[in-house]
Order: sequence, then structure tokens, then C-alpha cells
Amino acid sequence: MATIQIFDPALCCSTGVCGVEVDQALVSFAADVDWAKQNGAQVERFNLAQQPLVFAENATVKTFLERSGQEALPLILVDGDVALAGRYPNRTELARWAGIATANATQPQGGCCSGSRCC
Repeated sequence: MATIQIFDPALCCSTGVCGVEVDQALVSFAADVDWAKQNGAQVERFNLAQQPLVFAENATVKTFLERSGQEALPLILVDGDVALAGRYPNRTELARWAGIATANATQPQGGCCSGSRCC
């Protein structure tokens, strides 16, 4: 199975899902990462504010930051190769990279919003 590495911009905590004003995209992504891990994916996240040495020690990430700057994060590597930059992947992309059957990659339905984005 592939190893997915997410190099996050400087966030207040390991997932960015903290503080007073939480970015809904980070909430959704954190849920997708949890889902992928529950389905066997190997996912690692690194936060620039908390783990700067990891960024400096990875040649691919270091070169990316030198060329594009911190503003271009997040950077996603799959088995060490750049798969995506500038935005977080969706559940379908995580599933594809991790080799999880796409039938499992659909967003959960039901709950308080019956599948809509109301909550």
C-alpha cells in the first residue's frame, strides 16, 4: 500500500481543526484522513509550525518550498512523489492513492443533514 504524506502549512495544531474560527475544508479533510486510515491507508501529516525539520530534511519538500514558498502548501506526496499541491485532496483521491475500493470512497450519507452541506 502507498504511503501518503501531507505537508501542511503552519497550523495551530496537528490538524488545524482547533481555535475559534475553524476552516470547514480542514474539518472535512481531517474526517477523510480518518476514514482513509480506518480503511488501511498509511497517512502521515506534518505541520510546518510544529515539525519544520521534517520539511527541511525531505529533498522534494525542501525544493518545492524554495521554488513555490509556504503559500503553495499543502503538498501531498505519494510514495515520495508529488501528487498534489495547493489544496487538500478529497476522499476519492485519497482512496485512489491508497488503493481503497472506490465504492468505499463515497461521502457518508444521512446524519443531521441527510447528506447536504447544511451543518
